[in-house]
Amino acid sequence: MKMAALGFQHLLAMYAGAILVPLIVGDALGLSTEQLTYLVAIDILMCGVATLLQVLNSKFIGIGLPVVLGCTFTAVAPMIAIGGQYGITAIYGAIIVSGLFVVVVSGFFGKLVRFFPPVVTGSVVTIIGITLIPVAINNLGGGEGAGDFGSTAHIALGFGTLLFIILMYRFTTGFLKSISILIGLGAGTIAAAFMGRVDFSAVAEASYFHMVHPFYFGTPTFEWSAIITMILVAMVSLVESTGVYFALGDITDKKLNEKDLSRGYRAEGLAIFLGGIFNAFQYTAFSQNVGLMQMTGVKKRRVIVITGVMLIVLGFVPKIAAVTTIIPTSVLGGAMLAMFGMVVAQGIKMLGAVISESPENSMIIACSIGMGLGVTVVPELFDVLPNSLQILTSNGIVAGSVTAIVLNIIFNMTPRRKKEKQVTGTRELAEEVS
Repeated sequence: MKMAALGFQHLLAMYAGAILVPLIVGDALGLSTEQLTYLVAIDILMCGVATLLQVLNSKFIGIGLPVVLGCTFTAVAPMIAIGGQYGITAIYGAIIVSGLFVVVVSGFFGKLVRFFPPVVTGSVVTIIGITLIPVAINNLGGGEGAGDFGSTAHIALGFGTLLFIILMYRFTTGFLKSISILIGLGAGTIAAAFMGRVDFSAVAEASYFHMVHPFYFGTPTFEWSAIITMILVAMVSLVESTGVYFALGDITDKKLNEKDLSRGYRAEGLAIFLGGIFNAFQYTAFSQNVGLMQMTGVKKRRVIVITGVMLIVLGFVPKIAAVTTIIPTSVLGGAMLAMFGMVVAQGIKMLGAVISESPENSMIIACSIGMGLGVTVVPELFDVLPNSLQILTSNGIVAGSVTAIVLNIIFNMTPRRKKEKQVTGTRELAEEVS
């Protein structure tokens, strides 16, 4: 019973992050209530499958640590952009290919990590967070195209939810603080119900059990720009997961080697591939569960196995998934503003450690974020270019990411630059000695 309670606690810690991604993407793509219910349910189920794949410690897959996997927020803006341009089937085609790519590179990803230092990953995460903020603001106002957009009711619910989350985050500690977003969504929905702005018909109509369907939204299609975008997202997610792996290795006193990391990457790639097949999402290691583990001191894999099984069971129950679909758009927007702001904050935190290292890093950050934001705001800028080049310029996240990678190679990885760094380091050491 104690293990079940601990497993349920981990489920609650990751639940808001798990359900927000399908709710945001589904709403942006205009899915019906029935489709949105399925999307939430399959996402919960696949989070459980992905977690169990990672907790395994077999010869080929699974890092064997008490790690929880969930859908990455890094993928939200790219999926919305891909769905808007090419349709939802292109999203899943790109996810499938990105999953296969991760499986293929899992054996030597450690060697590719050098192309994704904090100055690159921090820039990418910051760009993604910034491009998500307008989505949150639109939802807070009632949703793009809403007849009463910006009405007093929407503003009150959106900012009321945000204020409740802020107060929870300020005046609670421990586990309550870690699920403040989830509690805020519940409180905002209850307030909206008293205002007559919650439609419970989706819950009433949803069944108690359903079977999952591969390619529920149709046969996947494959677009190069979409594929490149989701591969970049997967690479950034792998870098984030690597940090979680080492944190958990430290907590559990397990020294990780290259083979352990390869199995972890392979499990993540397989989870992403299955997510594409069953129309779910890309997955990454959830850091909030690491914080919960540090807080409770419980670090047994068995607890996370229970969490994974619970998620799979919940995924077969559309009635529970339908409950999340009744959250009003403005309430969701208030919570999104906090969560997406945290994505930006995380990117800034990653950049804070490197921006003062050299003027070159400042230039990399400035140009990549400027390019990413600029292309997002003015997507028609490169319309005159050939289609082959527009693969890299039609999406702000891709344009900003490629800019960061290329500039990092030019400034920090060329032989001349490495020699300059060595000379500078030797000079600084000599000055310290003298």
